[in-house]
Parts: sequence; C-alpha cells; structure tokens
Amino acid sequence: MIKKILLLFILITLVSCNATKPIIVTTKKAPSKSKIATTAKKGYEKKTKTVRATAGKSSSKELNNSETEEIVSTSKTIVTNDVIVTYVSIFKDIAMGNMRNYGIPASIILAQAILESGAGKGNLALNANNHFGIKCHVGWTGESIRHDDDAAQECFRKYDNPSESFKDHALFLTGRSRYAGLFEFSKGDYKAWAKGLKAAGYATDPKYPDKLISYIERYNLHEYDNQVLDINYVSNEKQMITELTVESRNTIPKGLDSYVVQKGDTLYSISKKFELKIEDLKQKNNLSDNALSIGQKLVVK
Repeated sequence: MIKKILLLFILITLVSCNATKPIIVTTKKAPSKSKIATTAKKGYEKKTKTVRATAGKSSSKELNNSETEEIVSTSKTIVTNDVIVTYVSIFKDIAMGNMRNYGIPASIILAQAILESGAGKGNLALNANNHFGIKCHVGWTGESIRHDDDAAQECFRKYDNPSESFKDHALFLTGRSRYAGLFEFSKGDYKAWAKGLKAAGYATDPKYPDKLISYIERYNLHEYDNQVLDINYVSNEKQMITELTVESRNTIPKGLDSYVVQKGDTLYSISKKFELKIEDLKQKNNLSDNALSIGQKLVVK
C-alpha cells in the first residue's frame, strides 16, 4: 500500500513539471531594422561607384573622339577633331555658295581649306585671312605678307576677311586655263576633283589627293555637295546639333531694319535669321555675289 502511494506521488510530480516547461518554436528569425538599413546603404554605395566608373569610361571615349592631329601645309598646326568640325560649320555656307556660283564642289573647297589653313589655326589664316595658301603671283595688287614656305619669306596674299579668301580661291581655279579640265568632272565626283587638282599642279605633295579625300570622308563633306545638287541629302545629326548651338548663340531680335555682319556670318545664315530668301537679301543690298565683310551693314527689311 505504501509503495502504491509513493508511485502515485512520483507520477503527479512528473506531470506537473511538464506542464510548466516552455514551448520552443523553430521559425527563422527576421532581420532587425538596423541590419536592413545597413544592407540598403551598402547597395547604394556600390551603385554609386558603378555609375562613376561608367562616367569615367564615357569621358575617355570623348577624349578619343577629340584626338589631336598635325596638319602640315604652309605651317604645322596641331588641332582636334572638334576644331575641324567647328571650322566646317562656320564656312560650309560659303563653300556651298561658291559651288553654286563657280561650279567647284563644296567638299573640295572645305577639304582644301582645312588642309591649307590648318582648320583656320595656321599662321597665314590667323595673320592674313589666307585660308588656301595662295601666293601673290604676278598681277596681285592687294596687301601681302611674307612667310617661309618652299623658299624663305615668300609673298602670300592678305585679305580683310576669310570670305574674300574663299572667293579668291574660286577665282583662282576658274581663271587659270590649267584648271579648266577640272570643270569637266561631275560636281559630285570629289575623288576625280582631288586627283585632278594634283594632276593640274595645284600641289606638289604626292599624297595631296588622298589627304583631301580623307577629310571629305571623315567629316562627311560630300553631304554639302549633295545638298547643293539636291541628291540624296541626309543631314548629319551631330553636325545639326553643332549648328543649332551656334545658331542659338547668334539669335537676332526681330524688328531690325539693318544688320551688321559678324565673324562667321554668311548670306545663307543671315537669310535664315531674318526669314528672307538669299536672292531677296542680295537684291536689297545690291550684291553681285555671296561675299561678305565683317562690319558690313545689310538691309534686312
């Protein structure tokens, strides 16, 4: 009897102990708020570094697009691609005007100007507005400048502004019989013109045609020939952006009766600013050609 009572007491004690023991739940512990915040911050920092690295690569690419090159003509000039693009945007209208008036491809005019003037940065271009390296020759009565070329202190023509140089280049080619054969070529065949100039004795450099063709094809100068000839003209998007930038800097208030010609102006650009036809602008100002001078006053209304 005593044994039974003792056994019953032990059973009651065991049951009461199990009833008070806590229950263990084996679920995954959620991360604390502080850890979530730390993780998010690390992710942001990593993303920032990636963006900076990408920006660095982009800058390197832009520098590659602006590589320097040496142009050797009457002087050695170091220029970047951006300088050449800007030069073309300034003088393309004059080149196209000369193509219409004299029959010389605009691409050839621009390529020769880039090469002969060092994209406007050569000594003759800066000191004499001579963009084609034209020497005085017999019969020149205008101003001149001395410059070392094939011989020491040779005589080169000096102009009041670059547009006079471009016009004189056109007159130089159209007024000499040895260049007459050039005008038998198609105005859209810039390769034939480049080789023809060398054959006619314009330059002694055997690589002269290749240099002209290289500039024409690298900077899409033949597009300006197509624009004048109205053949499959497709505007270069990058060039358009450059032109719009230049145009926005030169916006002219409406309502003016006259306009003073600034550096880089052409009849085409002025006609666009004042919504006039080129022929009307020429008629208002009794102009026989497209040549303009800096400081010249034009009637625009």
